[in-house]
Amino acid sequence: QVQLVESGGGLVQAGGSLRLSCAASRIAVGFAVVGWYRQAPGKQRELVAQIGSDGSTNYANSVKGRFTISRDNAKNTVSLQMHSLKPEDTAVYYCNLRSVMDSRITWGQGTQVTVSS
Repeated sequence: QVQLVESGGGLVQAGGSLRLSCAASRIAVGFAVVGWYRQAPGKQRELVAQIGSDGSTNYANSVKGRFTISRDNAKNTVSLQMHSLKPEDTAVYYCNLRSVMDSRITWGQGTQVTVSS
């Protein structure tokens, strides 16, 4: 069974930076599409950034130029580097993985990011 474990969330002041990490087990992240989603209180979960098995990336307009998604095949992790954080970035951030082999989808447990003004 594929498992994802997120880490790196926390409390940061506006303008600060955080780096989230998603560690996968029982699947190679290089054979998956991995995305970071977030869900703020009272709002729907939204895609923040995604990296394909071919290394292509896409970002929500709200984070372009501030967030960077990357993959480390050796460590089997996908990271989200977040800069210039804003209070509206406050949310629970979830890692999502879709296997390109069988399209199975797995979610992580989520990590809280809080940006104070």
